[in-house]
Amino acid sequence: MVPDRGIFVVADGMGGHAAGEVASEMAVRFVARELGSLKSLTDDQVADRMRTAIRGANGAIFQRTLTEHDKRGMGTTVTSLVLYDTRFLIGQVGDSRAYLYRDQKLMQLTKDHSYVQEQVDAGYLTPEQARSHPYSNVITRCVGANSDVMPDVYLGTVKPRDLFLLASDGLTGMLEDPQLAELLAGNRMPQEQVDDLITEANRHGGLDNITAIIVRIDSVDAAVSDATQVTQPGARPR
Repeated sequence: MVPDRGIFVVADGMGGHAAGEVASEMAVRFVARELGSLKSLTDDQVADRMRTAIRGANGAIFQRTLTEHDKRGMGTTVTSLVLYDTRFLIGQVGDSRAYLYRDQKLMQLTKDHSYVQEQVDAGYLTPEQARSHPYSNVITRCVGANSDVMPDVYLGTVKPRDLFLLASDGLTGMLEDPQLAELLAGNRMPQEQVDDLITEANRHGGLDNITAIIVRIDSVDAAVSDATQVTQPGARPR
C-alpha cells in the first residue's frame, strides 16, 4: 500500500511451504514500484501501466517457479486500485474483489476469475448456488501460474465520500453484499470498518486468511483522505 501515491494492492497468495506468501509479497512490491507516479497521464496510459505492472509481476513470479523447486505452483491474486486526478482505475487478476460504496449503495466493480463465475455467466449456476459450490475457491486466472497473464481493467470517476473496499476471498466468501454494505455504512474511520468486517467474517466461520483495505475519499482534490489495511488469519476450524 502506497497511499501517498494513491496506490493500493491486495494480493492473496497460494502455494505450499509459505510460497503463497512469497508470491503475494512479490506482487505487491512489483506492482507498486512499476506503477510509479501517475501525474499527467491519460486514462489509457494509466491502464497500460497497470497492465504492464501486473504482467511484469507475473513474469517475475513465474520465473521463480521455474528456478526454485520449493516455489513451484505458487501464484497470487492481484487487485490494485490507483487514484489520480478525479479518476480511479482498478487492475485485477483472480478473485480478490474491489467494491465501491457510494450514496449508501454497494457496487462490486470487479468480476471474479473463477470456475463458479464462469458457470454463473453461462447460466449453469445462480449466484446463490455459486457461493456454496464445492469449487467456489477454484480460480481460473492468477499471477505467476503461467508465462503471461492478462489483467482486467476497470475505470471510473471518484466522488467525495466514496469508499473503496479491496478484499481477498477470505472476507467476501464469508460475508454477502448486504452484510458488507451494512458494515460500510455510517461515518466511521476506515480502521474501525476493517476491524468490524474481519470480526464479522470470523464470526461466520472465517476459514481463510483475510486481507482488506478500505480507502475513504473526503475530497476529490485531496484524492486520498484516509486508508487502512489489515491482513489477519481467519479463524481456524475446530
